[in-house]
Amino acid sequence: MTVTELPTVHDCSVTGCSYNHDTECHAGAINVTGSSAGCATFIELGQHGELARNVAFVGACHRSDCVHNEGLECHAEFIRVGAKEDPADCLTYQTR
Repeated sequence: MTVTELPTVHDCSVTGCSYNHDTECHAGAINVTGSSAGCATFIELGQHGELARNVAFVGACHRSDCVHNEGLECHAEFIRVGAKEDPADCLTYQTR
């Protein structure tokens, strides 16, 4: 899978993240990890890491129990990120 084939972060409702601008993620890529499928790229406001006009991709997913995970890569068409158990979780995550 090439970078341009990776799923995008369709929207992010985590307003406290430095990468979030108008519900769009401006990180180069995010990683999904942890017991609640959290966005490991989440950084609270105060630090600014956004890249202007960037489309964020899902770089890696450590949740091998997700239906979209194949070989630790996400194969969903796109994902949504928002608050669930943690301030920033993959809302597209579904167990097998």
